[in-house]
Amino acid sequence: MIVAAWNNGGAGYGLRIRAADRDQYFRREWHTVEIDLPNGARANPIIDKEFWGRTCHELISKEIGQWLRFERLAPWAYRHPPKLVLEPSGEAKFELRRGTS
Repeated sequence: MIVAAWNNGGAGYGLRIRAADRDQYFRREWHTVEIDLPNGARANPIIDKEFWGRTCHELISKEIGQWLRFERLAPWAYRHPPKLVLEPSGEAKFELRRGTS
């Protein structure tokens, strides 16, 4: 699935998931997921009730932010976050890779 990098306007970074992808690839009973990053690090963002709401479909993690900054994908131009690929790799597990910006 194609996801977009997300920032809260400050130090918080994560991945924005489209609602249709969220509904297809994520389960409400999951409280966290594992995301393997391209650099070998692992992020374990928490899935809270807001993730299932109408507007907040972000997976937020310090490790994701560190990777985005290290790869010079963050910060980005206003309204032009990098696009990334998030692939399911098991039960509540995903693999992140660079996509097209």
